[in-house]
Amino acid sequence: MCLGVPGKVVEVNDMTALVDFWGVRKPVMLHTVDEPVAPGDYVLVHVGFAIRRIPSEEVEETLAFYEALLRAAEEDLMAAEVQGEIRPLEDAP
Repeated sequence: MCLGVPGKVVEVNDMTALVDFWGVRKPVMLHTVDEPVAPGDYVLVHVGFAIRRIPSEEVEETLAFYEALLRAAEEDLMAAEVQGEIRPLEDAP
């Protein structure tokens, strides 16, 4: 299964953005995102590429969905997949 993870854009430099994922910042490529992004926007990221800017009216719901997945990880395979994606970010220096 492929999974995108939401993150908040901190800065944009040409076709790369610095994106914050629950306190861990990673560079993300913007070549495939569906529309321009700016600092403060949220994007859905898959394997280092922003694939979609999350509309501001959907951000709260999207983040709540991912938090619920994390809480249900022991019971749900999709939630376990999300935790598998996020846990390395939490362990990074």
